[in-house]
Amino acid sequence: MTLEEAIKGRRSIRKFKEAPIPEETIRAILDQARWAPSWGNTQPWEFYILTGDSLEKYKKGIVEKMANGEAYASDIPMPEVWPDHLKKRYGETGKIVLSSMGIEREDKDSRHRFYEEMAILFGAPCLVVGCIPKDVRIEYAMLDMGLIIQTICLAACNKDIGSCIMAASVGYASLLRQIGAIPENRLIAMGIALGYADENNPINMFSRVRMAMSEMVTWVG
Repeated sequence: MTLEEAIKGRRSIRKFKEAPIPEETIRAILDQARWAPSWGNTQPWEFYILTGDSLEKYKKGIVEKMANGEAYASDIPMPEVWPDHLKKRYGETGKIVLSSMGIEREDKDSRHRFYEEMAILFGAPCLVVGCIPKDVRIEYAMLDMGLIIQTICLAACNKDIGSCIMAASVGYASLLRQIGAIPENRLIAMGIALGYADENNPINMFSRVRMAMSEMVTWVG
């Protein structure tokens, strides 16, 4: 697989097969990703890998908390306000995802089932949890976290492993900290669901949309 194929071929997988990923494959992905750039080579990231019984325990806990109506309590709060043009893209993506499964806006039951699938990480057999120290400048550390997360996803794609970067996967930080033995002096930044994609599922097949380069680039000459 070429770099261009990995960049364009990587997509958010929202339905995984049950088959587990061999541990050596996960280790190989992370070994490649550790070469990601960071500010001043500080490499502030740490990762906790949940598979097997620990992941199933976490998924079960998420489902229970959602059923009890418990709100997310992530270490890094979800944004509450977005500029209109960014919010519009977010909303359009949501419509495309639901439409790919034939879910109408008014179909609350089907939408609820989709959110339940999200709660169990779309069936992924592996969750990579990225953390940063609490005593660092968070803006730079989160930039670095984004760099290595992208690298993990590209390395996974190169090995035919699907990925989905999920803020929802770290929404219940206290539960995750308990099950994952994550120290209190670490901020749980983001989670990446990894697994083999169910390639025949429509939710993994819809056409993706990106802005034109003219919308994101200003040439100054």
